[in-house]
Amino acid sequence: VQLQASGGGLVQAGGSLRLSCVASGSISTISEMGWYRQADGNMVDLVAFVKDDGTTKYAESVKGRFTISSDNAKNTVYLQMNSLKPEDTAVYYCAADPELSNKPVSEYAHWGQGTLVTVSS
Repeated sequence: VQLQASGGGLVQAGGSLRLSCVASGSISTISEMGWYRQADGNMVDLVAFVKDDGTTKYAESVKGRFTISSDNAKNTVYLQMNSLKPEDTAVYYCAADPELSNKPVSEYAHWGQGTLVTVSS
C-alpha cells in the first residue's frame, strides 16, 4: 500500500486548508485511515481517523474545526481544516492500518510522506 499526501501550505490564522491522501496498491487491506501530525520536536499525535463503517474520532484540539472524510471511489481520505490556529502548525501524515484505531501509532502498517502545514498569526 502506498499513501500519497498533499494539500499542505502556508495559511493565515483563521484560514482553511484541505489535505488529501490517495491510497494505491493493495487497498483492499485498508479498513481504517487517519491523519496525524508532528510539530517540531514533539511526538506524532492523532488528528482524526475514519473507519470503514464511517466511525470517526478527533483529537480534542481539532473538534469542531477539522473534518475527516473518505471517498472510496477515489481511494482518498480528506482532512478539511477550518479556523486554523498557529498551534496547528505541523507536518501532517496520513496512515492506514486494518486496526489503526486499536494500535499504537508506532505499529501502523502504512504511512504517507508528510505534508507541511504552517499557520501564521
